[in-house]
Amino acid sequence: MSAVNEPFAVINADDFYGHNAFERAAEFLINDCTDRTYAIVGYDLLRTLSEHGTVNRGVCGLDSMGNLSTITERINIAKKDGKILVDDGLEPRELSTDTRVSMNFWCFDPSFFSYTQQLFREFLQEHGQELKSEFFIPIVADRFIKEGGRVEIIPTTSNWFGVTYKEDAPFVEQSLHALIANGEYPSSLWA
Repeated sequence: MSAVNEPFAVINADDFYGHNAFERAAEFLINDCTDRTYAIVGYDLLRTLSEHGTVNRGVCGLDSMGNLSTITERINIAKKDGKILVDDGLEPRELSTDTRVSMNFWCFDPSFFSYTQQLFREFLQEHGQELKSEFFIPIVADRFIKEGGRVEIIPTTSNWFGVTYKEDAPFVEQSLHALIANGEYPSSLWA
């Protein structure tokens, strides 16, 4: 893609990632991002749960250097009786509170586009006729790692929040107001 010539970030438009997450990602993009080193912002699982039901999260596996080795999509995650339990038939059934998870905050070099195009062609050949097939970024990251690339996990102190359930909306609103009251964000972005 000729429009993007510098390292860049990819996020979900409907999630709130927090100030620290953007600062840490910017540091990586400016100083460390290359065609062989990408990154993902990793959140503590406990900071991404909903009090109103289960959530699905990409659980990050770490290699011996603390880099991403795998992402496993886990579904039906909830905090119950002080434990974080997963009801998806996979192991482990209980996850640690500090398990790193992906909230789809990625940092890439522009080489990502050409690399992804080739993988997307392969994906279409294998799954293009499947009505519900989806080409997820973790598919690309997994292949990139297997082919010798590195995906750093950038830890963040930021809390992630989003509206998974309508009952989450008051918490999100309250959290945004608290960030403004603490001076982390201005009261009006467009004043």
